[in-house]
Parts: sequence; C-alpha cells; structure tokens
Amino acid sequence: MFALLGFYAFAIGAIVGSFLNVVIHRYPREESIVFPGSHCPHCNAPIRWYDNIPVLSFLILRGRCRGCGEGIAWRYPLVELANALFYLATFLYTGPTVAFFVVAAIISMTIVLIYIDADIQILPDVIDIPGIAIGLGAGALGMGLLNPGLMLADSIIDSLAGAILGAVILLTIIGTYWLVRRAEGMGLGDVKMLAMIGAVTGWRAIPGVLLLAAVSGAIIGVPAVLRSGRGMQTALPFGIFLGIGFLAALFFGHTLSEWYFSLMLR
Repeated sequence: MFALLGFYAFAIGAIVGSFLNVVIHRYPREESIVFPGSHCPHCNAPIRWYDNIPVLSFLILRGRCRGCGEGIAWRYPLVELANALFYLATFLYTGPTVAFFVVAAIISMTIVLIYIDADIQILPDVIDIPGIAIGLGAGALGMGLLNPGLMLADSIIDSLAGAILGAVILLTIIGTYWLVRRAEGMGLGDVKMLAMIGAVTGWRAIPGVLLLAAVSGAIIGVPAVLRSGRGMQTALPFGIFLGIGFLAALFFGHTLSEWYFSLMLR
C-alpha cells in the first residue's frame, strides 16, 4: 500500500507539473491560466488529451507538436519530472499526512518562481505572499516536530523568526548596496521569497539557504557574466538561486545547519 501511495504521489506531481508549465508560460504573457485549454504556442492547435500525458507524451511525440511539427521546449518534461520526483521524495519523508500537501504546494510554488524569475526577472506577489502564509500555518502546526527528516519550522515563533530574518538580511543587503553604488542591486521580490522560505523552514535554515544560493549563483552566474560582456552590470535573477538553496535545504537542511554552525563556532 505504501508503494502504491508513493506511485500516486509521483503521478500527482507529474500532473501538477503539467499545470505549472501552463503558469510558467502564460503568467509572463499576462494570459489566463484557465482559458483557453492547452494548445501549441506555435500553431495554436488544441492539444488532445493523449498528447498531454506528462513526460510520456513528450517522448512519444519525440519533442514535437503533432499538428505543426515545431519543437516542444525541454522545459515542459523537465518541470513535470522534477515536480513528480520532489513529490515522491516528500512522500517518503511525510507519508500520507497533511504535511505532504503543504510541502508539495511550497515546492511547486518554488519551481514556478524559479522559472518566472529566469524568464522575466519578476517574483510574483501572488505566489510568494501566499507562500509566507502557508509557511506560518505549517509552523503553527509544528510540522517540523512531526517531520524531523525535513527542514521545517518547529513552531509559529520559529516560522515568524525565519520570515523576519530572511527579509531583514536581504533588505540590509539592498540598503547597503544602494548606499555604496547608488543603484538597485536586488528587488523586493527576492526579499519576499526569502521571507517565504524562512517561514517554511524556520530561522536556522536561512544561513544555509543563502550560502547555497551564493555558491550556485557563482557557479551559474560567473559564466553568464563573462558571456554577456557587461561585467557587473549583468542582471542575474537571484530568485533562481534562492529556490535552489531552499530545495536543497528542505531535504538536507539539518545536516547543512549542523555543518554551518559548527564551522562558525570554530
């Protein structure tokens, strides 16, 4: 039965991932995420149900639209598969509990934030503000105590402290950068996203999330800066790296926190 429920979690993750692709594609274009139904962005032909099976349809169609033959972006199966795998991983930690649905929702919201930020350098309030509320609710329910394998807030105090600490750290960085360079180095969307992350994980995860964000930003961002030819004027969507840091901290946060604080104490 547990294995069957795990399969269901994977399947639900893939289906939700298909919807996430709709949001990621349509939000930057200010299109409805409900109407019209799924259609090819090249020829506008409606996508039949058997061509809309997550991951499998992409493989069967060999990555091309059945109607016009234009290529389908690899992002679509990758988002579906990633969301499905994260749902399965979450289920293995939480089992069939309320925590599964809470964590799964936050993961899906984070994936959408990552891709939208990569596309248009905006982190929508319609996602991160409800994410803060969900995180505070999870903290109030003590989901960190009930699911010790995941990095979740233990209490409403822990959740509030995480949200405040995340926001204050980035606001301080933004203010300092403005005083030194007289330019905006980071948007308030990043502040709200880190507040959301802090509300979900609690304050102890914030240093680790920022460390992972900085490392992944350096690995991905430095080559992008060099290729652009604009040097430090190159705009990098920091939400991508915050999302990577959060997803890593969610599953490996306790180990990361122990390593980080032991290093600081030394």
